[in-house]
Amino acid sequence: MNFNSIFLKSFRVLLLPFSLLYGFIIIIRNFLYDRNYLKSAEFNFPLICVGNLVAGGTGKSPMVEYLIELLRPRFKIATLSRGYKRKTKGYVLAKENTTALDIGDEPMQFHVKFPDIAVAAEEERIVAIPQLLHDKPDTQAIILDDAFQHRIVKAGFNILLTQYGDLFTKDFFMPMGNLRDQRLSAERADIIVVTKCPANFDETERNEIIEEICPKEHQQIFFTTTEYSLPYHIVTHEQRALSQQDEVLLVCGIANPAPLKQYLSEHASAYYQLDYSNHYIFRIDDLKDIRKKFSDITANKKIIITTEKDAVRLLKFSDQLLQLPLYVLPVKHRFLFGEDEQFDKKIVDFIQHFKMREVVDESRR
Repeated sequence: MNFNSIFLKSFRVLLLPFSLLYGFIIIIRNFLYDRNYLKSAEFNFPLICVGNLVAGGTGKSPMVEYLIELLRPRFKIATLSRGYKRKTKGYVLAKENTTALDIGDEPMQFHVKFPDIAVAAEEERIVAIPQLLHDKPDTQAIILDDAFQHRIVKAGFNILLTQYGDLFTKDFFMPMGNLRDQRLSAERADIIVVTKCPANFDETERNEIIEEICPKEHQQIFFTTTEYSLPYHIVTHEQRALSQQDEVLLVCGIANPAPLKQYLSEHASAYYQLDYSNHYIFRIDDLKDIRKKFSDITANKKIIITTEKDAVRLLKFSDQLLQLPLYVLPVKHRFLFGEDEQFDKKIVDFIQHFKMREVVDESRR
């Protein structure tokens, strides 16, 4: 164990009193909601929540995109996010000229990839849902992005994500750990998805994790692995395969870049990195640093790789980026054990249930 690891662990122990205080507040808050002293608003409308119990990247955005791709051919859907680190306040519905500064990087990512669906940002979801339905009255379902711990709105279907190798069952309250909600809150989930599993994940380990999480009777656990697609140029969208001869400059400002770095170490000759904080807002000076770092790579075959989330924050420099070999590496969830159809059916059936109820209610009038 090196000095940095010892220092980090010792420092985290010093944070224990703050974690206990934070945990006490969260437990009291949940108790008040569970006993109906604090009220959660319910809507007679299909709301699907995607969230987690920890601070950090468990793959929420790729899961929202998975749901969009699943539901878009069948229903008129919308997404609603908080819009973290945006420069606006209140309710904003994405339009043609909207930027990441208006709605946040994750909603902007959805808007860029799926311009035919409604994408909105608002800190107060209880205010945003009626407004969104007013603006887009043909909407048939709303996906609530990163809303599991926000109990003021009660979603009809909850999808909880937890990362392989870092399960919520083994974590502790922030800031000593990464939990932003208590572990017992997992009982509110309808589905738990263990994300970022290795591709060779087997039945034995699967059963061990199911036993560790100990799902309730109404819950089902699914497992996904991370899958990367062909990189595409940030401006022209021209695709280009990554080869073992490439040296890569990784430009990255996401919560958990470890799986991406592992992928590059396996699929490129070498990689160098410019790391930024999560949701980092790029400046023109950062673009100069990227150019300088890239020019310092002496290999004949070289490429700049960034994530889809970072790309929407870099697009404001599109004129300058046109001549740079800056490529975006798409990521998605792939369900293991052939259970994708079972997962899909649960989601579609939930929305269909509401549509059938509406028909029944209308016939009784």
